[in-house]
Amino acid sequence: MAIAHILGYPRIGEKRALKFAQEAFWKGELNATGLQEVGKGLREQHWQKQAGLGFITAGDFTFYDHVLDHAVMFGAVPERFGFQRGVLSEEQYFALARGNASQPAMEMTKWFDTNYHYIVPELSADTRFSINAHEFLSRLDEAQAQGKTVKPVLLGPVSLLYLSKARDRDRLQLLDGLAEQYAYLLRELYHRKIEWLQIDEPVLALDLDDQWLKAFERAYAWLRTQRPKILLATYFANVSRYQGFITGLPVDGIHLDLVRAPEQLAPWLNALPGHWVLSAGVVDGRNIWRNDLRRSLDILQTLAQKLGDRLWVAPSCSLLHTPVTLAHEENLDPEIKHWLAFADEKIAEVATLARALNEGEGSIASELAASDAAVQSRRTSSRVHNADVQARITALDKINPERHRAFAERKAVQQARYNLPALPTTTIGSFPQTADIRASRAAFKQGKLSTDRYQQDMQQHIEFAIREQEALDIDVLVHGEAERNDMVEYFGEQLAGYAFTQYGWVQSYGSRCVKPPVIYGDVYRPQPMTVETARYAQSLTSRPVKGMLTGPVTMLQWSFVRDDQPRQSTAMQLALAIRDEVDDLQQAGIGIIQIDEPALREGLPLQQAEWKQYLDWAVRAFKLSASVAEDDTQIHTHMCYSEFNDILPAIAAMDADVITIETSRSHMELLDGFGEFAYPNDIGPGVYDIHSPRVPTIAEIEALLRRAASVVPLAQLWVNPDCGLKTRGWAETRTALDNMVQVAKQLRTELAA
Repeated sequence: MAIAHILGYPRIGEKRALKFAQEAFWKGELNATGLQEVGKGLREQHWQKQAGLGFITAGDFTFYDHVLDHAVMFGAVPERFGFQRGVLSEEQYFALARGNASQPAMEMTKWFDTNYHYIVPELSADTRFSINAHEFLSRLDEAQAQGKTVKPVLLGPVSLLYLSKARDRDRLQLLDGLAEQYAYLLRELYHRKIEWLQIDEPVLALDLDDQWLKAFERAYAWLRTQRPKILLATYFANVSRYQGFITGLPVDGIHLDLVRAPEQLAPWLNALPGHWVLSAGVVDGRNIWRNDLRRSLDILQTLAQKLGDRLWVAPSCSLLHTPVTLAHEENLDPEIKHWLAFADEKIAEVATLARALNEGEGSIASELAASDAAVQSRRTSSRVHNADVQARITALDKINPERHRAFAERKAVQQARYNLPALPTTTIGSFPQTADIRASRAAFKQGKLSTDRYQQDMQQHIEFAIREQEALDIDVLVHGEAERNDMVEYFGEQLAGYAFTQYGWVQSYGSRCVKPPVIYGDVYRPQPMTVETARYAQSLTSRPVKGMLTGPVTMLQWSFVRDDQPRQSTAMQLALAIRDEVDDLQQAGIGIIQIDEPALREGLPLQQAEWKQYLDWAVRAFKLSASVAEDDTQIHTHMCYSEFNDILPAIAAMDADVITIETSRSHMELLDGFGEFAYPNDIGPGVYDIHSPRVPTIAEIEALLRRAASVVPLAQLWVNPDCGLKTRGWAETRTALDNMVQVAKQLRTELAA
């Protein structure tokens, strides 16, 4: 019998119940007992939805982040917080992720090439791992009480160590101590009669050297006896090049991502040990398109002939990266809705495919017919392709992607226009999204507020943001983005080729959820998107106000992207739309334009052999967007929460006049690479963490800015926060920005002397 299972389920709830419980707890409106009750209720709902599968998966729920949970469970809590070893209180747990009055938050970065952010464990020579698995085991007890066969999931020891940072010690020196604690936990699972355990080792998708490959042998040697059977889960890339190492591990099966890397199936099928199961990830766990059941069944039937009962059916990866359910999508166009599948629908697809293998193709005749109809509808729909867009793409080679003059010449022209001081101050774009702003936007969407009244409300908020920045004496202003629900969704709503959901939320980090738009067809800009707002903001002040745009690669990465053409083709369509907006902004008198590309590094393939092809078209897309700018139009870009040092030549090739980057949580470590590379253009390293409610002191900002000035020439430095301020309140924002401006003015005088 083929077994159907999933690797993980979205945590947030159908209508973001987890987010609202987290934020209520942080505000003191919900106590710890109430928070735990919400979590328990969500877990029970998630397990009920998996009742038709061969296993229900436990251990995938978290109140903030699963990597943080593993750091806590194995005793890797940073000593700087002063917390006692053992079970943490809810307040202490959240303090690790969000900071508290005495300590900044732990570092946060992207989970491989997704828009999910994980908390980076902090290790040191003093780290002593210990097992604190009460929370994990109590949730396992809850799952077993459902009366179903339970498959717990753990992040593997090698991946946990690899994803951590150790500033004063080689992480691999800590491996045996960590693996020993895993062995203790696996023995406990064995004694609890757990038959199968899923251990995720996603770092196998990366380029690993011999030391890290041998780390698997060392770590799993601790896991040879008194343990459940182990399903080693890999995803996001082809892992067949590591077959020799993986097949030598004491595990009992492997999960393969056959959506992102279908080419690995043949080599793995030939190398699979005779007793191993193969979990075939044939349903896309990262995108929202309905599965072509007939195509997947063809693949699975071939596998079943060779593997028999050793075949499992699954999504390609955890369903964490997809929205929860289509059930509440009442306003979505019926044709487009018919093309989609969210997490609940993907569970049904997995179960359907397993049933076909076990009971015959005739048992899913109606499901196959519906799948065939959806595939044919999408392939032939007239709304997918646009002749004018295709003509512009064909003519791309006629557009010069380079700016008119080199950066040094442009900088002189721009300085003559703006006369900015040394260490100019700015912010990244957004200001607090207050209750008033959200209420106006909701009322407008519901038809309860007229267009004129809504525009008046937004203009009041824009003027308020401008006056606040003037009072703070910031040099380059922003309009605050009061009218924008999300930096991608806002633009997608104004572009053709996009569709939008009501409840298609996915977790980005903590309580931060995003609702990625769906790119179903050719993209183009029917009319200007930001010009009138930018023109109004600039009319309020004599200081320059940045026009704020989201770049083509980020629009691509943070959307659910069509899979019927290469991603780079969609990126070029987006680039042309942004290019049109840049031109209209500068024609309207907006002389500083920020084209945000925080997802540029996120989109980098996980294996270096594929980097060049991606970077070539990603950089070209940005330059295509920006090259229409005149010499005195200053182009900014912003990047955050990724490791950029390994792609600095590509970032330099983008030729933005100013780049702002997130650096505060890593204590300016990221900036070292820019200094060593001698990054040629201007740069604004973030001097405080906007994802924490903690207000940075003047001394802390000064220390970071002095560190930056020791790495990058003063003439190239800008001063700014790490990222946008939409999630913060005005009181903390004013204080933090006031401290930032004070430090900039002080060092401007001192360092320029």
